[in-house]
Amino acid sequence: MERFDVAVVGGGPAGSAAAHAAAESGASAVVLEKGVPRADRPDRLGPDSTDAAGILDYWVDIMDIHPDEMPDDVVLSTLDRAEFIGPNESLILRQTGFDTSYDHFGFCMHRARFDDFLRNRAETAGAEYRVNVSVRDVESDRDGSPRHTVRLASGEDIEADFVVLADGPQRQVTNKVLDRFLPFDITDRLATTKVNHIAYQEHRRLPEAVARDVEGAIKFWWGYMPGHTAYPWIFPNDDNVARIGLTMPIGMDLSDIEAREKYELLRESDERIPNGKEYIRRLLEQEYGDEYDIEADFPIVEGRGKSKGTETYAISSTRPIDSPTDVGIAVTGGAMGATSAFHEGGDHVAVRTGAIAGELAASGDLSTYNDRWKAAIGDEVRRNVAFADVVRGYGPDDWDRGFAAARKMMESSSDKLFDLNMGTVRAGLSVGRVATQYKKAKYKFRSDKYVQLSEDEYAYADS
Repeated sequence: MERFDVAVVGGGPAGSAAAHAAAESGASAVVLEKGVPRADRPDRLGPDSTDAAGILDYWVDIMDIHPDEMPDDVVLSTLDRAEFIGPNESLILRQTGFDTSYDHFGFCMHRARFDDFLRNRAETAGAEYRVNVSVRDVESDRDGSPRHTVRLASGEDIEADFVVLADGPQRQVTNKVLDRFLPFDITDRLATTKVNHIAYQEHRRLPEAVARDVEGAIKFWWGYMPGHTAYPWIFPNDDNVARIGLTMPIGMDLSDIEAREKYELLRESDERIPNGKEYIRRLLEQEYGDEYDIEADFPIVEGRGKSKGTETYAISSTRPIDSPTDVGIAVTGGAMGATSAFHEGGDHVAVRTGAIAGELAASGDLSTYNDRWKAAIGDEVRRNVAFADVVRGYGPDDWDRGFAAARKMMESSSDKLFDLNMGTVRAGLSVGRVATQYKKAKYKFRSDKYVQLSEDEYAYADS
C-alpha cells in the first residue's frame, strides 16, 4: 500500500495549492483528481474548472499569486471597472478601496489554463498529481500511524498522515467524511441542494461595438431575476468573446415569488423558473435585441468552455466551516464554503486556504489551521457574509434604492466600495440606512460568528 505524508482529495485551485505548499515544505504529497473532459482542455484531463473566472485587485494579494507568475495565456483581459445595473438605477465602481500589489481593477482569466498552471506548479515542487482517480471514502484513526486510509473506487488504498479535502462545493467526499465526526446529520448544515447555487454560462462572440462597450468591465444585473444573490453577468475575455452567465438558488418555485411582474427576465406566461439558457437569451434580447439578431450576431463559441461553449456548475453560496484538525483533516476552498456568500467568487480564497492547509500538514501539525485561515480570509468572508445578509429578501425596488444609496456613498468616499464610514450619513437618510445595515450585519458576524460549523462541534470518540 502506498503511503504519503499528505493526500489531497480534489485537484482544483485549493487542492493544487495544498499539494504545492506541502511539497515545497518537504512533504510527500499526492493529489487525487477524478478528471473531467473539457473542450478547452482537449489534451489533458483535469478538474472541472467551471466559473466566471474573474479576479479583483485585492484578491491577488489574498490568493498570494501575482498574475506575473502565470503563463501569458492565463490572463485573457484586464479590468478597469465593475458595472452594477438595477432595473432603473445603476452604478459604476472603479476602485475596490484596497491598497494592492496589482495595478488594474482586476482581470479575467482562462480558468482551465489557471488550473493547469497550479497543477504544473505543484508537480514542479515535487507533488504527484493523479488524474482519473475517484476517491470513494476516507477512513480515519485519530491515534493511528498513519491516521488515514483513502479508499479509491479502483479498490486500491492510499495511506496518509494528513488529508486535505478539496472536492469543491458538491462535497461528495467531504460530507461523508465529516459526518462521522458530528453528533448530527451533516446535511442539516451542508445539504448541497440548500446551501449551493447553480450557475450556467455561455461563451459568446460579441459584435465589435458591443465588445468595445464591454471591454474592461464586468457587468452584473441585480433585481432582474428572483432568488437570493441571483444575477446574470457578462465577463469579457479575449478576441471579442465574453462569458455570459448567471447564478441562482437551486429548486426555486415560481409560485413563491412575490411581485414577479417586476422582474425583467420573467414573463407572465412562465409556469416555472426559466432555465439558464432561456434567462441568457432574454437578457441579450433585452439589452441588444433592438439592434442585433442575437443568435446570429452573438454566436456561441463551441471550442470554449466545458462543452460546446457552455458550462453548468454548482457554486458554494454559504458560510464557511471549521475543520476537524484533531484528526488530521483540513477542508479547503469550495468544500469548506469559503466561496463568497454574496458575489460567489472563490478562486482566491480556495488557493489561500489550500496553501495554508498544505503548509501546516507538511509541518506535522494542523492544529492552527482554523485560526490561520480566519486570519488570512476572515475579513473577506465577513464582508461578503454581511453584504449577503443585508440584501437577503431584496426585490427589484430594493436593488434600485440600494444602488442609488451606494452611488451617493461612493461620491462621499472616493468611489471606494468598502469605505462605508458613518460620515456617509450626510449624503442622505437612505445612504445612512444602508451603511447602518451593513455595519450591523458585520457586527453580527464579528470574530468568527460567520462560521456555520465550528471546530468544537466535532466529536472524535469513535475515530
